[in-house]
Amino acid sequence: MRQAIYKERPIEPNPSRFDSGKRINDFISLSEAFSNVYRIETSEGIVQLNAGMGMEAPVIDANLASFSEQPLHTLILTQGHVDHVGGVAYFREKNPGLRVIAGANNPEHQAYDGRLGPFRGNRSAFAFTSKFMKAFAHYQEHGYTEYPAQDTPVPDLLVDERYSFELGGIAFEIIAVPGAETNDSVIVWLPKQRICFTGNLFGCPFGHFPNLVTIRGDRYREALVVARAVEVVRELEPKMILYGHHGPIVGSAIIQDELKALHGAILHVHDETVKGMNSGKTVHQLMQEIRIPPELHVGEGYGKVSWSVRAIWESYAGWFHHESTTELYSVPANSVHTDIVELAGVDNLLTRAQEKYRGGHYEQALHLLDLIHNARSGTSASYALARDIHQALLKQSENFWLSSWLRHQIDLLSEKAEAANKEN
Repeated sequence: MRQAIYKERPIEPNPSRFDSGKRINDFISLSEAFSNVYRIETSEGIVQLNAGMGMEAPVIDANLASFSEQPLHTLILTQGHVDHVGGVAYFREKNPGLRVIAGANNPEHQAYDGRLGPFRGNRSAFAFTSKFMKAFAHYQEHGYTEYPAQDTPVPDLLVDERYSFELGGIAFEIIAVPGAETNDSVIVWLPKQRICFTGNLFGCPFGHFPNLVTIRGDRYREALVVARAVEVVRELEPKMILYGHHGPIVGSAIIQDELKALHGAILHVHDETVKGMNSGKTVHQLMQEIRIPPELHVGEGYGKVSWSVRAIWESYAGWFHHESTTELYSVPANSVHTDIVELAGVDNLLTRAQEKYRGGHYEQALHLLDLIHNARSGTSASYALARDIHQALLKQSENFWLSSWLRHQIDLLSEKAEAANKEN
């Protein structure tokens, strides 16, 4: 019987720390960072996978340099996200002639990220600000205060489908699997050793449902494309998977079991969503109803099934859900929240929200409190109740993104409750 691997492994990413380099085997080393960086040592030079954030690059380099004095020969970017590409300039400066390889869509993805830099930075702050602060504090403890700028590199070689090369007796295959986490994703395959470097193809943690929509703000990821990417890795029959965060997955049997379950879970959620759409069910009905069968159970520490149901729905059907004419116009529902509060009264709405909270109907309670807060009629009691509801939801959450959001809101609501209390 399958023992789901996600139950035994961490979820949250580890920022790069000094002295965090480690050996995977006699020719592969790892430095954990906001996304893992690997070095594969050969007699003719080193192949490095990913470059970390710009600010992390010297730390990553220091962590890995002790394992080999060979120069870097090639740097492969498994995707175009900022935590993979930011340190490229640093490594190029230290290694003249360094060859940088990426997926064919890498320039487009970096341009897309660049267009939305301020938007995405603000939207990601709730999840990463505290981690950045801890990383900076750790760096300063080690006397590291000069941070290289974040790079937007231009790769030397772009891979459309497959690209193979050999260096120092080790065969490398770079396989493009666009459209999973990013449209420029590649995996790196060592066929002789049967080792697969997947980057963040499966998201941050291994063994969890994919993140088909990110609450920080990103393009939808197509469920069927992600499922195919899983199959690409499964068909290689790897003995070891080295992915974007944390340590390796070792063993052909466990890898096959996990990838089979993940593939099946993605297809199940996709097919049930499509079935529900065709039968006339609403997106919220399907978000509440669709569950993964026990035999295909995977974690929801990174992506959530309910969020993915909505992502699949809207990938197919767009944002108009045919529920109200107001969806087609620019005036949002919260524009009349002040009217509702004036008619119903703050006290009545707060009392009903408290009843919903005591009954365990947390989301309904938040809808009522949103009326009060959007009407700028918040009180110490309403903010405190919203904080308590977020704390109750946090106890139920095992998802990195949701938990990060709830913690952030708890802090904000606590501040608002305290400020409102001082005013009264």
